[in-house]
Amino acid sequence: MAYTLVSLYFILFPSLFAITRAIFSEELAQGIAIKREEKTTHLHFYFHDIVAGKNATAIRIAGPQDSSITDFGNTMMIDDPLTEGPNLTSKLIGRAQGMYAVAAQNDMLLLMVLNYAFTEGEYDGSSISILGRNHVFDDSREMPIVGGTGAFRLASGYALAHTIHVDMVEAIVEYHVYVTHY
Repeated sequence: MAYTLVSLYFILFPSLFAITRAIFSEELAQGIAIKREEKTTHLHFYFHDIVAGKNATAIRIAGPQDSSITDFGNTMMIDDPLTEGPNLTSKLIGRAQGMYAVAAQNDMLLLMVLNYAFTEGEYDGSSISILGRNHVFDDSREMPIVGGTGAFRLASGYALAHTIHVDMVEAIVEYHVYVTHY
C-alpha cells in the first residue's frame, strides 16, 4: 500500500504541476502575441511648484529640523498644477503629484518621484511617471519616464525641464516631454 501511495505521489504530483504550468504558459503566450503600434508623443506644458503662501502646492514632509527646504534630506510632497502656458492662470491640463527630495549634500540636486496626471483633452485620465535626477541649476535637465497609465500604458521616454522663473514662493518649469507608448 505504501509503495502504491509513493508511486502515485511521484506520478500525479509532477503531472498536476505540468498542467498548471501549461495553462500559465498559454496565457502568457497569448498576451505576448498581441501586436501594438508604438508611437512617440511630444507634450509641452508648464509646472508650477508653489512652496509658500496660503495656496502652497508643495509641503515639506521630512528633513532635518530647522533647515531650509533647499538643505540636504528635505523632502517635499506636491500636488502642482500643470498648465498650457507659463502663467498660473493658463488652462489647467493636469497635476504633478508625488514627491521630490534634496539628494546631494553640496549641490541643489533633486530626486524626483512624480506622476503627471492629465485632466484635459486627448490624454484626460492618462498619466506618465517620472523617476530621476533633477540638477536644478542646469539650464536644461533630462529625466526618464519610467511608465504610465491610460493612453501612456507601457510608456518610456524622457522629459526635458527648463526653469523659467524661480523665487521664494514659486518655481515655474517648462517641460518638453517625449513619450513612447502604444
